[in-house]
Amino acid sequence: MIYDVLIAPFVDFEFMRRALAGVVALALGGAPVGVFLMLRRMSLVGDAMAHAILPGAAVGFLFSGLNLFAMTFGGLIAGFSVALLAGLVSRVTEIKEDASLAAFYLVSLALGVTIVSMNGTNIDLLHVLFGNILAMDDQTLLVIAFNATITLLVMAVIYRPLVIECVDPVFLRTVSRAGAPAHLAFLALVVINLVNGFHALGTLLAVGLMVLPAGIARFWSRDITGMMVIAVASAMLSGYLGLVLSFQTKVPSGPAVILVAAALYVISVLFGRVSGLVRQLFPGRHLEA
Repeated sequence: MIYDVLIAPFVDFEFMRRALAGVVALALGGAPVGVFLMLRRMSLVGDAMAHAILPGAAVGFLFSGLNLFAMTFGGLIAGFSVALLAGLVSRVTEIKEDASLAAFYLVSLALGVTIVSMNGTNIDLLHVLFGNILAMDDQTLLVIAFNATITLLVMAVIYRPLVIECVDPVFLRTVSRAGAPAHLAFLALVVINLVNGFHALGTLLAVGLMVLPAGIARFWSRDITGMMVIAVASAMLSGYLGLVLSFQTKVPSGPAVILVAAALYVISVLFGRVSGLVRQLFPGRHLEA
């Protein structure tokens, strides 16, 4: 019974194995980025940028249909453009970056949906908004794996300035000029992993496997390295159980993955050893002299 439910789908069906490989790649690349989004209080910025890639992907769709490379390139261009424009507006005006991102996010979402709706079918629109991780082909999987590899390599290079900036940005500006380049590189990694998530989970859920695992990890560890490990593991577990749930029921694959991650988040809120509700209500005995 356990074999039939948890293992057999991945043994018997190639599309399930491909989807699982895609989830693993998304977890390896996106979850560490999500941890730094959370620590830098940019989680909602990530969500806004996830919607910002839609017009570029829609323009790629307009010229080439559901072509992987056209939509990927368009999404990257749109994501980078919105990030740079939002930063520029916040620096030359009194509007803060989160407000300018919110404005660009709304415009981007409306524009992208309009382009897809006018030049495609309802099925195309659903594919763009919600994705279909079970329909990934080998090319899509290779792109996701390549982007995840690039993310890990760049993260290794900028890890120290990112950590220091999370803890004490003033100190980083005092002792090094690496803060600004690291911030730009980090924003690039956010966009790259949002495009990854877009191909598997669609625009509306692309940020899910970045933010939710990071939130889960925050309730189980105070150490950044520990949080990254827990975030990756919880993202992989959410992907695996979500695919099983989708295969065994009628729940769509993308929402199933995010719903499992949300369930793990609720469990972490209740029972997490760092600020979990149960931990706060029933604290352990402290050492006594």
